[in-house]
Amino acid sequence: MVKNIYRLIISSAEIGILLICLANAWVFGLTNGRTYTKISKIPPREVALVLGTSPKMRSGASNPYFTKRMDAVALLYHHGKIRKIIVSGEKSKGYNEPAAMKNYLIYQEGVPEEIIVEDPKGFNTYKSILRCKDVYKENNVIIVSQGFHNLRALFFARNNNMNALGFDAQDVTKPESFYRNQTREVLARVIAVVYFLLGISPD
Repeated sequence: MVKNIYRLIISSAEIGILLICLANAWVFGLTNGRTYTKISKIPPREVALVLGTSPKMRSGASNPYFTKRMDAVALLYHHGKIRKIIVSGEKSKGYNEPAAMKNYLIYQEGVPEEIIVEDPKGFNTYKSILRCKDVYKENNVIIVSQGFHNLRALFFARNNNMNALGFDAQDVTKPESFYRNQTREVLARVIAVVYFLLGISPD
């Protein structure tokens, strides 16, 4: 009896690991060759879609993931790779990611206000992608986030028939955040694949 339970646990773990590997392999395969780290290599697009994150950490210090994303999209603009920017994130009482992104781009990065569009209902990656296509009618876009996040964003975009590329903002290499985010994203890709196969829209 104990041996059977042990074998079942081992078999379930092996199947779980296999599914995680297959789901991540699908995401990597679908997005292969569509993410860029060098500004000189990425083809131009009309629009950049910047995925939101909190501008501040719990300590009150600037969030490096936020500032690196702003640096990346400003680089795209100043090198003539894009003409318009959609800043997509959460807006709720006392909290406004798109406004923070817009203000940072204007006052810290020298990006003209008139080319920035705020999307206040980008509550998660999937909604930001879908609203870019369905609400703002933009299909040919460069998605801006850290590389680990861009893969899942591109997976959503490609499966919604968008001609999207990814431009990877500089990652944050502090071990406590780097490994946590990498691990979380591996599992998030599995969920994204499962939702896609079942035809479910992530909340």
